[in-house]
Amino acid sequence: MYGQGAPELSALVDLVLDLAPVDPIELASMTSVVRDGSIVVITTVWMPAPFDEERGVRGVNLFVTSDAAQLTRLVTLVDSGAPHVDIARRVPLAELPALHAEAAEGGLSGKVIVLPDAASPEAV
Repeated sequence: MYGQGAPELSALVDLVLDLAPVDPIELASMTSVVRDGSIVVITTVWMPAPFDEERGVRGVNLFVTSDAAQLTRLVTLVDSGAPHVDIARRVPLAELPALHAEAAEGGLSGKVIVLPDAASPEAV
């Protein structure tokens, strides 16, 4: 979001990611720019993320903790090659709404990589 209120867009979007504090009324208006079944994520969690239950728009409060010592340990682990992430599958971006529905129903297990439309699941 840039400026005051909900932005004027040529089409609805799949996700709003708010990284800066805004007025609660402005933040609530962000549900109007996402498609039905989409999501609004906020990182400034002094107020709840907006949602629209009738349209299936979910609001997510994303908590972030800045801890230099923890980040240093993480970098050391990554540099050593120790972490291993099992990727369950790769899906095209166009299938993201179905993936969200599957996750909401509890049918999703493992990590999923969402690929830009130009990439093929076999190439990544």
